[in-house]
Formats: sequence, structure tokens, C-alpha cells
Amino acid sequence: MDSLLQLALALGMMAITIALSAWQKLGLEWSLALATGRSVLQLIVLGYVLDITFAANNPWLSLFLVGVMLIVTAIVTRNRISQKIPKLVPIVAASLLIGTALTLVYTSLLVIQPASWLDPRYLIPLTGIILGNAMNGAAIAGDRLVNSLNASPMEIETHLSLGATTAQAIAPYRRDAIRAGLLPTINTATIIGLSTVPTFMAAQLLGNVSPLTATAYQIVVLFMIILSTLIITLLVTYGICQQHFTQDAQLNLW
Repeated sequence: MDSLLQLALALGMMAITIALSAWQKLGLEWSLALATGRSVLQLIVLGYVLDITFAANNPWLSLFLVGVMLIVTAIVTRNRISQKIPKLVPIVAASLLIGTALTLVYTSLLVIQPASWLDPRYLIPLTGIILGNAMNGAAIAGDRLVNSLNASPMEIETHLSLGATTAQAIAPYRRDAIRAGLLPTINTATIIGLSTVPTFMAAQLLGNVSPLTATAYQIVVLFMIILSTLIITLLVTYGICQQHFTQDAQLNLW
């Protein structure tokens, strides 16, 4: 009963937000109401799914859930980059899989060292953290790269006509896109602990975890996010670049 009352009181914050939007005539009332309903429903469903998964402690069920998370993240990331580029969903999905797997292997093997790598209490939360942050970095980088390539066909073709390879012709645009995708994560890392208490650490503190233990886990999570975001962004931008050229090194614009 207390949990239901707390949830109802928490919903009051969104009611205030919607009221403020209406007062200022922002036109966001429907979007806020939809976001509120969807987030509550999705999180409740997630809670039940995780409860079942943790209780079952079945590695195949854990991998299935991770696969669903990866596919959904790949589709959302593709939609934020471009729906015109062919084979972008497989490119993004493969990039997410490789970047997440490499980061999790390093973290599990050398840092956390759980009794089982497929323990859902480690695998699912860590995968979710990686995918959530990598999605934003990959989407920003991909969108920046696509827009830059579409806006600079003459410069790229001039480089190609002078003997540059496709990689050389678009290298500045790709580097700029990768930096753009990683910059929000770097900015977060530079001020974390000074002006902000990160969400993961705050949740642990609210759960009565020791501040020093919460700090240690937050450091691990932060470095996981930086490494996985860079790997995934590198792979996504590489895949996008490949889709922008034919086998004869002719530029395709999407």
C-alpha cells in the first residue's frame, strides 16, 4: 500500500509539470502525459520481467532478454540517424553487440569477477547501462556524419578526383562525428562528483549502500560507458561510411 501511495505522490510531480506547461502555453501537455504513461507502464513491466528472470536464473532467458534490448536499441538508434540508409539496422546492431560484448568481457573478467558471467543480476543491468548511453552517442555521431556527408559532396568528390581513397576523403567528417558522439560522455565525466551525483550512484545511496562502495561501482560504470560508447561509435560511423560509397568509390547520398 505504501508503494502505491508513493507512486501516486510521484505522479503528482508530472501533474505539476503538465500544469506548468499548460500555464506557459508550451503545447507539451500531451507529450508529457504520453511520456508519463509509457514510462510508468514500461518500467512496471520491466520490473516484473526482471523479477521473473532473476528468480529463474536461467542463462538462456537472460541472453534472450539482452537480445531483445539490443534489437530495440538498434532500431531506435537507426531511426534517430536515418531511415533511408540501407542495412543500417544490422550495422548498428552489430556495432552494439561487439562494443557491449567487449566491454562486458573486460569488466567481468578483470573488474567485477562474478561467479557466473551470465548471472542476470550483473548481465542485464550492465548491458542496459551500456546500451542506453551508447545509443545516444551513436545516434549523435551517426546523424552528424550523415548530415556532413550530404552537405559536402563537392569537397568529397574533389578529394576522390585527386587520388584520395574513400577513407581519406571522409576522414575529417568521420572524426568530427565521433568527437560529437563522445563529447557528452566526456563532459559528464569531467564534472561528475563536483556538480552532480550520477543516477546510478544516487540509486545505490537511496538503497542504503555504503557511499564508498557506491563510488567504486560508479567509477566502473563510468569507464564502461566511455569505452563502449567509443567502440560502438567507431563501428557505426565506419558502417555508415561504407554505405555512402559504391564498389567503384562513387559517392552515394541518402
